[in-house]
Amino acid sequence: MIPPEFDYLRPHSVDEAVTELGRAGEDAKALAGGQSLLPLLRLRLAYPTALVDLGGVGELRGIRRDGDQLVIGAMTTHHEVVHDPLVFTHCLVLSQATATVADPAVRHRGTIGGALSHADPAGDLPAVALALDAEFVIAGADGTRRHVPAAEFFSDYLETAVRSGEVLVEIRVPVLGPEWGTAYEKFSRVAQAWAIVGVAALVRREGDTVAEARIGLTNMGPTPLRASAAEQALAGVSVRNGGIAGAAELAADDTEPPADLSGQPDYRQHLARVLTRRAVTQAASVSR
Repeated sequence: MIPPEFDYLRPHSVDEAVTELGRAGEDAKALAGGQSLLPLLRLRLAYPTALVDLGGVGELRGIRRDGDQLVIGAMTTHHEVVHDPLVFTHCLVLSQATATVADPAVRHRGTIGGALSHADPAGDLPAVALALDAEFVIAGADGTRRHVPAAEFFSDYLETAVRSGEVLVEIRVPVLGPEWGTAYEKFSRVAQAWAIVGVAALVRREGDTVAEARIGLTNMGPTPLRASAAEQALAGVSVRNGGIAGAAELAADDTEPPADLSGQPDYRQHLARVLTRRAVTQAASVSR
């Protein structure tokens, strides 16, 4: 189908982008890689009055280290995230999960900021950001920049803390030391499809004991979720006596997974428990 008519704007700085979005009003949309937005336009499920293309804003690209955080520009592509040595060395779970996003063509065009701003609960990256306790930097019209923790960023289904007239500038994720092991487990009907359920696991071991665990759940509610009960149950558990499997049985507690053609809620809750056991076991086995 042919998209509805809209104005096309291509700024070259964050300040210019914020100005253009503010001038265009609440019905304007920021365009990143376009892998989520363009299909909505073609199907006429979105009717923006203006598209503000962020492709010309160079300061939104790139990955660098800033103290104990990695700073990832919102317009950095999935392909760049997967193959960046800083991400691979210091935040492997983000590389692991991003490598499962769609197919190579989409990963070359799609951006980390676009995927996180779209906030689809079936997307792979929101749950990872939540498990990492990532921080989102958002630029506003008054020239200020807000820092929003991941726990407050995903506000509802397909909704985030980014307000009308604002631009997501960068994502800050912690540098994980060698004591952390990570894994991302995803179950889908066919290759390259959305996750029916996904689990991001981070495990810090002290000897044979789990000292700390963080678990993010994909597609288990209207927003990404932390498996808090399982995280608490894992603390102090030996990795060698079946304690991981027992804690993983709590992974679906307090979740409200959707019902659709891919599976009913009880099926997704079963998958969450199975995938949590697998992800935590894998993460615990590679931590040092």
